[in-house]
Amino acid sequence: MRPAAIGRQTVPKTPNRSERRYFAIVEAAESVFAERGFGKASLAEIVRRSGGSLATLYQLFGNKRGVLRAVAIRWRDETMQRSASHDIISGKPNLEILMDYVRDEIDMWQSPRSVALIRMLVSESLRDRAFAVQIYRDIHRPFVARLSAMFAGWTASGTARIDDPDAAARLFLSIISGDTLQRLLGFEEKASDEAQIHWRLQPFLKYFGIA
Repeated sequence: MRPAAIGRQTVPKTPNRSERRYFAIVEAAESVFAERGFGKASLAEIVRRSGGSLATLYQLFGNKRGVLRAVAIRWRDETMQRSASHDIISGKPNLEILMDYVRDEIDMWQSPRSVALIRMLVSESLRDRAFAVQIYRDIHRPFVARLSAMFAGWTASGTARIDDPDAAARLFLSIISGDTLQRLLGFEEKASDEAQIHWRLQPFLKYFGIA
């Protein structure tokens, strides 16, 4: 079976040679990007570490930004898998579920890997609008969709009053990551702690009847 195309890159769907090559390149690329930064990283070095050829890399990813996008998608999948229990069937109170997301946010900003990746994504997004749109759709929207579905479920069950779940999801993410720019620029060396973010959330929680 041939891999299924997504945008200009290709994500294999079955455990075959293309799949193994795909993930070998992604693994090598993340290491090279971490060591050299995106600008100084070379596709030749990524291929040298992963095996294969430049032709295969271009076929699977399109270009170097396509490789970075694939690294970001893998990071997204790992992050969403870790937070998979943050939903209405977890049995936790709604507020505790939201605080799980807050803890995930704090953990993310304590991870050098995550911070380095986010900086690269922001930098390249500023250089290429098409890439920025891809990253927004690939990385941000899945988190919004998960939260939106959860908020809709809470409203349907009568445990919250959220009239626009999608807008509420985007607002929630903005609140818990409100000082992202300062941290990326190095103005804030320490991420906000749980108590600080909980304080920021008070108007949100009160307005939507979340407890």
